[in-house]
Amino acid sequence: MKHIALSPGFMFVGVLLLAAAAALASAGATAPKAAHAMASAAGRAAQVERGRYLVTVMGCGDCHTPGYFYGAPDPARMFSGSEMGWRGPWGVTFARNLTPDLDTGLGRWSEDEIVRAFRSGAKKDGSPVLPPMPWQDFSTLTISDAHAIAAYLMSVPAVKHRVPDIVPPGKPYTGAIIEFPPPTAWDAPRGGAPAGAGSK
Repeated sequence: MKHIALSPGFMFVGVLLLAAAAALASAGATAPKAAHAMASAAGRAAQVERGRYLVTVMGCGDCHTPGYFYGAPDPARMFSGSEMGWRGPWGVTFARNLTPDLDTGLGRWSEDEIVRAFRSGAKKDGSPVLPPMPWQDFSTLTISDAHAIAAYLMSVPAVKHRVPDIVPPGKPYTGAIIEFPPPTAWDAPRGGAPAGAGSK
């Protein structure tokens, strides 16, 4: 029986061919995963862009971005909250920090918790979302649009800024405020008392 001796060069080429085949098989297995990841990233980017559009046309920055009240919003502090107080029967409230800062913003909130807050008027801790935040209008948002807003807010740069604490009704406050005087009989809430103390 004749034996064929394989040269080292021939064996090396064989090893390369096997390695190439294994690499192609691996690439074939991971290609669908890579395509799915790219599609997911593209979908998330589209969702964030939709959220950016919505918070712009809804005027969220008007209250939650410093400088808006004076015609010069600060892009470096977008949605970082305001120290302008809103005083009414509910006390004095302040537009909160909506950036994903862990200590002073929404960084410890889930997307679902953010959506629930502006669709139901209840914050993460169960306390009410109070005037002048128009959550009643936002409650009509579709779930997809609500999640787009939450996704966008979680994508903006985090800004560390703790807004003032709420001031209960009847307590003094000496900072800058926008005053809501007691309503006339026509404008007074019907079927219930005005909202109690809380934060916007």
